[in-house]
Amino acid sequence: MGQRPPLLINRLDADRLQRLIDAATEKDQMVAELLQDELSRGEVVDPEEIPDNVVSMNSQIQFTDLTRNQQMVRTLVYPHSLANTQDAISIMAPIGASLLGLKVGDTIDWPLPNQQITRLRVDAILWQPEREKQYHR
Repeated sequence: MGQRPPLLINRLDADRLQRLIDAATEKDQMVAELLQDELSRGEVVDPEEIPDNVVSMNSQIQFTDLTRNQQMVRTLVYPHSLANTQDAISIMAPIGASLLGLKVGDTIDWPLPNQQITRLRVDAILWQPEREKQYHR
């Protein structure tokens, strides 16, 4: 895998994600370990300090899977919100975990459970809680 871009993570998101990681089931262990690595290498800041071009939890993101040349729009959610969000992708899904903390224009190589690597690029953030001053969402 190539070098990963720097990450900026909302402090509230980091705290909530750490609880998810700590409670991960065996099925979610691979993603939990990857998320733990991302939290460890990311810069954690207060929600008010997140720029509007950074993917945070509950952001609606337009991104491209460069491996399959497929563009998608998804909202990055916690697992308990999957059923309540129309275009949701869970942070505990490999693709969801890869997007957290990236900026518009960033590209990341990310492992998938089938031993393959996918390359993703963040194209736009269509909605972001911090941009809307919803710091505790």
